[in-house]
Amino acid sequence: MKAIVVTDQAAGRAGMTLAERPGPDAERLADLAGANYGDVVVEVHASGFTWDELSWPSTWVDRLGRDRTPSIPGHEVAGTVTALSYGTAGLAVGQRVFGLTDWTRDGTLAEYVVVEARNLAPLPGDVDFTTGAGLVMSGLTAWQGLFEHGRLRAGQSVLVHGAAGVVGSMAAQLAREAGAYVIGTGRAAGRQAALDFGAQEFVDLESDSLDEVGAVDLVFDVFGGDIGRRSARLVRPGGTLVGIAGPPEARPAEGLAVDFVVVPDRMQLDEIVRRTREGRLRTNIGTVAALDDAVAAFNPAEHPKGKTIIRVRP
Repeated sequence: MKAIVVTDQAAGRAGMTLAERPGPDAERLADLAGANYGDVVVEVHASGFTWDELSWPSTWVDRLGRDRTPSIPGHEVAGTVTALSYGTAGLAVGQRVFGLTDWTRDGTLAEYVVVEARNLAPLPGDVDFTTGAGLVMSGLTAWQGLFEHGRLRAGQSVLVHGAAGVVGSMAAQLAREAGAYVIGTGRAAGRQAALDFGAQEFVDLESDSLDEVGAVDLVFDVFGGDIGRRSARLVRPGGTLVGIAGPPEARPAEGLAVDFVVVPDRMQLDEIVRRTREGRLRTNIGTVAALDDAVAAFNPAEHPKGKTIIRVRP
């Protein structure tokens, strides 16, 4: 099968190449002696890639610390189930699915991928594969940051950093829909996009004073660093700073600071795609490229706007 592979961590995205790799052995998967219980084979139609995942240790080594290159990156998938491992229940061959794959296994920038069934959710027929792949990482990250870790409730205020970006735009929409007052941040060029995605106010981080925002119940931080440190001062007593850029460098004086890594969740994906079908949630997709053009798509001349999705099958 065709796949994007990486072998050199120092090369980063420039080290990506299109190569032929062995496809999943469906017959062995279905046999009792060869089964990895709970796995399914997915024929990939659309795939997503996170820009910093080539810096993750799990891209290069397995759970025991052993080198696993050449590895296939990408962890967001939308496609069709083509085979089930022995004893797998809950999904069927031919079913449309989308979901998040394991960090330490070969990923989704390929024609086929093996995924644990529990990491996948049904993808309704009226949601195209490109949209499905674009919902996975950003949707789960925003949902878990806001509702699991941030405990966001209607009537609260939330400061969403990077509200015009891939994850921030999803967080802004979900927070607004949940009845929160949403203040978005970013660069001046992203002001209108942030407002279109649900922010009720916008703070230009290059020219406006973050301190003028005042106290908020929740900060959703995608940046970390100095912005994260300044944001901690804005969290009112009992509030939370939730970050996805690593351990926080500062904590609210009378609140919580949480950093987390997104995890697969079928029920949350069901909720996210339901909102999409009802027109209450939309993806922030910027570039759609074929698998043959994926290397160039991940090494653009300019920083891309929105999520880059690889359409593996037309």
